Amino acid sequence: MTTPECYACGKEARIDELPPRECVAHDEHWRVAHAFNTALPGWLVLLPRRHVAAVHDLTDAEAAALGTWQVSLSRALRSVTGCAKTYVVQFAEAEGFAHVHFHIVPRMADLQPEHRGPRVFELLRRPEREHIPADRADQLAGAIRAQLQGPLGRADR
Repeated sequence: MTTPECYACGKEARIDELPPRECVAHDEHWRVAHAFNTALPGWLVLLPRRHVAAVHDLTDAEAAALGTWQVSLSRALRSVTGCAKTYVVQFAEAEGFAHVHFHIVPRMADLQPEHRGPRVFELLRRPEREHIPADRADQLAGAIRAQLQGPLGRADR
């Protein structure tokens, strides 16, 4: 079930029309998108494909796949971006974004101290001129998808 006023559900309703950056990969439970309005290449968002407002409302099948997705995406990001680690964060509190979603954020070795930990979200508040362009996000999506289908991931993603 999707909810019309929900941003994520609106995208889900058009999944077959989405550009690579908005559907990096998916299975029956989860969809991966490159974050928009970010200054950090490779910032991913993992979303359930049905409307879920709280983690405790995930089905057992969604929950079982969640950890696999988080690890597979972290491995793919390490391969594609060379990040030192990934941050995995879930709040789902912003207006219009109450749909559960997990941020899978590549933490580069040279990330400035003022952007480490929860302060990485400042990279979602940078001026538009610093945002990752759509074509670059599409390129990253393709590279991440290839990693998910390779030895690090599963062919069904």
